[in-house]
Amino acid sequence: MSELSDKEQLRYSRHLMLKEVGLEGQLKLKATHVVVVGAGGLGSPALLYLAASGVGELTLLDDDKVELSNLQRQVLYKVNHLGQAKVSAAGKVLGSLNNQITVNSIEQQLTEQNAEQIFAGATLVLDCSDNFATRYTVNRYCLKAGIPLISGAAIATEGQLMCFDFREQLSPCYNCLYPEQTEQPLLNCDNAGVLSPLLGVIGSMQALLSVNLLLGHHQGSLFIRFDGLSMAQHQFKLKKAPACKECSDK
Repeated sequence: MSELSDKEQLRYSRHLMLKEVGLEGQLKLKATHVVVVGAGGLGSPALLYLAASGVGELTLLDDDKVELSNLQRQVLYKVNHLGQAKVSAAGKVLGSLNNQITVNSIEQQLTEQNAEQIFAGATLVLDCSDNFATRYTVNRYCLKAGIPLISGAAIATEGQLMCFDFREQLSPCYNCLYPEQTEQPLLNCDNAGVLSPLLGVIGSMQALLSVNLLLGHHQGSLFIRFDGLSMAQHQFKLKKAPACKECSDK
């Protein structure tokens, strides 16, 4: 991919004006493949902005169908999508937003059995899931394959954003922060609720961090905590946990 078409130059003209992106950067985005696990509250804004930004190939993975309660926060979907598979509805919306990219829709839950195949060829993975089992699986296979991982979470009025750059040998992993346990916390959006725009903030931050990483403007691993009520944001650098069972021997 050595050039942009006339339509692409017009579409991405505001990127091309930026010295931080320009033609070279836009071609980098066009050449990337981003896998997004979860097409819900976080995946919705992340997918919309990645598609709009010109990421050349998007693979979205989710096994749920659109329900009325989703529409409070999952902005990819409309009333006419109720009952449809999320990945099917999302694929149509993303295709109508940008018909110059490739969108792969996989109506499956991520498992130990399919993770390696799904992540094959990925430049970057976004974890927009809503359960710990999936998060640990995503972490494990991104670590194994050396694929950078950007993970987001939001519950009630607080959001979190994490970046693990597994291209770096000394990168920590998700398990360093939240060691896997037999019994996992039971709180989630279904039983604790979540402030609707908070998901838009964290999902958009995942997309922004993704673009920065793909363009080479971000390096290293970090953790961001965001308070949706006070608007306070705290950022921390992450280090590998010496006793982490996933990455301490890597």
